[in-house]
Amino acid sequence: MYNKLNMQNAGCGRHRLRSEETEQRGMKRNYQKDLDRTIAELEGQGKVPTLLLHSCCAPCSSYVLEYLSRYFSVTVFYYNPNITDEAEYRHRVSEQRRLIAELPAEHPVSFAEGRYEPERFFEAVRGLEQIPEGGARCRKCFELRLSETAKLAAARGADYFTTTLTISPMKNAEVLNEIGEQMAAEGGGAAFLPSDFKKRDGYKRSIELSAQYGLYRQDYCGCVLEYTESEARRNKRK
Repeated sequence: MYNKLNMQNAGCGRHRLRSEETEQRGMKRNYQKDLDRTIAELEGQGKVPTLLLHSCCAPCSSYVLEYLSRYFSVTVFYYNPNITDEAEYRHRVSEQRRLIAELPAEHPVSFAEGRYEPERFFEAVRGLEQIPEGGARCRKCFELRLSETAKLAAARGADYFTTTLTISPMKNAEVLNEIGEQMAAEGGGAAFLPSDFKKRDGYKRSIELSAQYGLYRQDYCGCVLEYTESEARRNKRK
């Protein structure tokens, strides 16, 4: 690890300035380009910083690990209290561990499992149960998971934290990056690494890697509320 305070102040400050400049021009922020610039700056310094990567599941993490392990020493943090069926949760944890063991990586990749506490998910989304996927209920879920990731990153002295969630076509990268940057600003620890991993065929590559490693690919995020919605949509198509 290296001069963390200078790195965070410089990195977060540059991201904020670029974001403000983009907003002033009325342009949509490109988080992939933000990530490109960060990586280029780190490579120019000859550093391999530490990254706490929140993972929603093994398939989504596959491409992200293949990509980021070239530049970072990564710890995968599996914290997903939204997965309300414990058997499903345990199966996904097992697949995440297996992928880390089998996927080649240029720099070390380790694993940290968070607490399994679905009651915190239900508490966070109370009153929002009927809100469709992608709305305020999902935002609360993102905030819960990224808040815990930011706390652990700070406690471990990680240089950066981020999440695999932006790889999903169903997830809003702007919302996720906004939440991540908010958690970094409030936490005063690790900097948030901007991302939109679905760019440059990241999602397509995750499907290829999932097939290559025989990963279990679930068809819903994990929460019983979204599962019920998915079932209703499937039944409607029959």
